[in-house]
Order: sequence, then C-alpha cells, then structure tokens
Amino acid sequence: MALSRADREQFLAEPHIAALSVSAGAARGPLSVPMWYQYAPGGQPWVLTGKGSRKHRLIEAAGHFSLMVDRETPSVRYVAVDGDVDRIEPATDEQLVELATRYLAAEHVEAYLAMARREHGENVFIAMAPRHWNCADLGAL
Repeated sequence: MALSRADREQFLAEPHIAALSVSAGAARGPLSVPMWYQYAPGGQPWVLTGKGSRKHRLIEAAGHFSLMVDRETPSVRYVAVDGDVDRIEPATDEQLVELATRYLAAEHVEAYLAMARREHGENVFIAMAPRHWNCADLGAL
C-alpha cells in the first residue's frame, strides 16, 4: 500500500541508515553506500561527506542523488527519494553534532565526535531538493 505524504515524510524523518546512490558514470552502476542523513518533514534531506571524497565528487558532477530507507518490522516499509542538489557548502560542527546525536546513544556521542574531528578531515554539507518519491508499506512478514 502506498504511503501518504505525511507517513512517508515521518518515516524518512526517523533515524534509519540510508542507502545513498549517485551515478558513477556511463561504464558503471551507481555508487550506493550506507549513509547517515538528516530530514525533517517538509524540509530537505541532507548528508555530510568528506570534502573531495568520491561521494562528494560524484554528487557534484551528477547534480542529483537518491536516498532509500527501509525496515522489516513491524511491517515491511520503504521510502526512496531523489532530487537535485540544492546546495553544497562547508559542513559545520553543529551539523556533525546533529547527525551524531541522531544516530548514537548519548553515552557514545562525545567519543565519536572526538574521533571524527580528529580523523575525518573537512566535510561538506549536501542538501537535496526532493523531486520524486517512491514508497510503500507491504504489511507484516
């Protein structure tokens, strides 16, 4: 069964791990990788990735990307959204903290942030302007 707009946006707003996909060129399939992302209903999905990383370069070159999230319980449900890149800009520490607190238990956030600040280098913030949605709830297994 298709999800309503409110249901799909609420589902995407939950802290799932997304499969991010972006074209990797004519001779290859798309680059598809697991990603942390952020989204609030009615807003723009966004991700952080390393400045100059393969994901950054491919998203910038393609000008669009997609995110897909799913679950198996209590019912099989998925939401996929794709759209154009709205903006790419230097990431802020506040955005890094926002993602870490979205995905990690409170007792692990500070250790993760210390490691990320020390080892990950400069990040970029990439926001999507959603264009197409594909979603369904397939019921219980």
